[in-house]
Order: sequence, then structure tokens, then C-alpha cells
Amino acid sequence: MANPGLQMLGFTLAFIGWVALIACTAMPQWKMSSYAGDNIVTALAIYEGLWMSCAMQSTGQMQCKMFESLMKLDSILHVTRALMIIGIILGVVAMLIASIGMKCTTCLADDKDKKNRVATVGGAVFIISGLSALIGTSWYGNKIARDFYSAFAPVNTRYEFGQALFVGWAGAALCIMGGAFLCCSWPRKQQSSYHAKNYPKARNATPDKQFV
Repeated sequence: MANPGLQMLGFTLAFIGWVALIACTAMPQWKMSSYAGDNIVTALAIYEGLWMSCAMQSTGQMQCKMFESLMKLDSILHVTRALMIIGIILGVVAMLIASIGMKCTTCLADDKDKKNRVATVGGAVFIISGLSALIGTSWYGNKIARDFYSAFAPVNTRYEFGQALFVGWAGAALCIMGGAFLCCSWPRKQQSSYHAKNYPKARNATPDKQFV
């Protein structure tokens, strides 16, 4: 049987990871301007996210502008948006399913095996949610790395990893870890205390006696 403490730990980790995915999706710091060149103006920092681009001055004032034209955006940005939104939606579904199957709730309390199976399904959905976000953030990060090391990219226009990517990776890891803990709720087959034994065939009660 599943441990209620392990279920609660898995649900808590997955919930924290889901909140991190929401924060990652909304943050504009997916990539930030690089200071690798010699003639870089450090008084202005440029950030780009999934929905907007921002410029922060040395005084701490930030100005952001939403992306207006969807047709001009890169296809990788569209795919990353879709993967992050799918991960968030799957996280909501996973929380609803896992909350029904957890031992601390009264739903399906009469059938413990079915309740544990429901909790396992919720954990599997959490894992899929984390994998979706992990693919989106890793794909976006790979694009940043390729553009940074490209010989055709000007030094002054290169970008580095922003804080949102690290938040997304941490959130995806927590969702996967929490879902794995919830998957431990799968009921084990209980072995019956009565085992069928194969007894040897009974011999004659009065064996033949050999007389000399």
C-alpha cells in the first residue's frame, strides 16, 4: 500500500513545480542581452520572453512591449508557448485526479485499490506535464546557445540564458519528481496466505512385503 506521507510529498513537490511553470511562462527574462563583447553598453539590459520584450535601465526602471505580430515571431517561440501552456493545463488536470486518489481525501474511500490507481494516474499526468515544460524550455535554451555561438551573429546582439529558463527547468524537475512519488501509489498484488501445494501421489497404505 502507498504511504500517505509519500503521496503528500509528491503532491506538494508537483504543485510547487506547477506554480514555477506558471511563473516561468509569464516572466519576460527568457533570454537576456549578453555582455561578452568589448563595446557593450551596460546601462541598458534587454530581456525577451514568450509574450514581450523588455528594456531595463541602470536606474531599475523597466519598460516592456508586447509582441504585436504573431506572423513575425519565430516558430520555436510558438512551439515553446504551446508546450508551456500544455504543461500548465496538464498540471491542473493532474492535481484534480491526484487529489481524488490521495489517502487524505474521502473520495473512493470504499475501494482502496481503485483510489491508489487514480493517484498513480495523477502522478503520470504530472510527469507528462513536467516533460512538456522541460522540452519547451530546453528547446528554447538550445536556440539561444546556437545563436550565441553562431559566427554570423553580431557580438552586440547575442543573448544568454535568462532567469525564466532556470525557473522552468526547476519547475519541470519538481513536477516529474512529484509525479514519480505519486506513481508509487500503484497497488501491489497481495499474495494469499493459502498456497496450493503439489503433494506426491499417495502410495499404497499396505506396501507389498517381500518374503524370502
